[in-house]
Amino acid sequence: MTETVHPANIATISQLLSLSGSQYRLYDIGRRVEKLSKDQFEKVELNQLPYPTPSQGHAHIAITFWQKQSTQPYLWLLKLPLDERGLLNQGARNHFIAIIVEALGADLSQETNKKQEELLSANPYLFTPAQYKLASLNSKIKVDLKQPASEYLSPFQHYISGQASWSDWQAVGVQGITDFAARINQEDHIELLVKALPNLPDEVLLPLCGALENEVYSIELITALLSKLTSTLATNDTDNIQIQQHLLRALAANADHIHVIAFIENLLAQEKVSAELLITLSGRCWLALGNEKRLMPYFEHLVASDDNALFKSIFKDLVTIPNIRPIVFQCMRAPERSPALAQAIGQLFNQG
Repeated sequence: MTETVHPANIATISQLLSLSGSQYRLYDIGRRVEKLSKDQFEKVELNQLPYPTPSQGHAHIAITFWQKQSTQPYLWLLKLPLDERGLLNQGARNHFIAIIVEALGADLSQETNKKQEELLSANPYLFTPAQYKLASLNSKIKVDLKQPASEYLSPFQHYISGQASWSDWQAVGVQGITDFAARINQEDHIELLVKALPNLPDEVLLPLCGALENEVYSIELITALLSKLTSTLATNDTDNIQIQQHLLRALAANADHIHVIAFIENLLAQEKVSAELLITLSGRCWLALGNEKRLMPYFEHLVASDDNALFKSIFKDLVTIPNIRPIVFQCMRAPERSPALAQAIGQLFNQG
């Protein structure tokens, strides 16, 4: 790279990575684990766009980067604050860059000494996500960089194919489950899973659903998961609520698929929806709520749950998502909103 820029003049993380000669990939790891395009991130850094998927007032970003001559990627896990409009806090971003530049200069992949390690570890913008997210992120990075899966994939493939007893799940590793999910559209993975779905014990089904929430997959698997979810809902068994939540989570990245939308519309047309499913819908399946036809009955169910704290937290969360925000305002002003919803919204703003 011929361009020379003094480290003090580096204005964005994108520029820092480019000037170091690094190849890199970006992922959002706040709500789900999904790719973040370089172009989108550059616009976010310049405050030309709000962060697309904020979580708890922050952008949670994974950056994996590597030098052309190196096969070993490095990983930064960042948590950067956003303002009330979802725009990146420039001061925090600049502070993060300053810490990196002080420790490493422009060579991000250098071997670090003790003093540099201390500077880097004291970086307040680095964080450790939940283990299941780290496992999914690791699996996604390996797929994207065309690296082999972990040693745990093969035993899980053996298990999911029914070659062992379904009760022998103790040998199954979470990394094997996330490796399988990240490759759900490869080989015969969908066919294997659809056949295995009725037999999977909760100890395998729940983490598998958590990994599938990050993946877009075929109608065959969507249909199988919706069928299982519908049957568990029909039992009205409160013991099944955790399974219901996870099956709904598994559909998260496909929440704008016509079949999933039809299911959610039917769910919201019911007289009562559990608070747990309402939380899962907003936290994971927000793609399906980007329409007044679905968001309005969603809010009505939320009000009917008679939990002011829950209403307040979910309302404030949804209004931060750029694609959902205008729909939230439409619902606030809609003449057909119930007196209870109008009152709940009024209280929200009166309390500040």
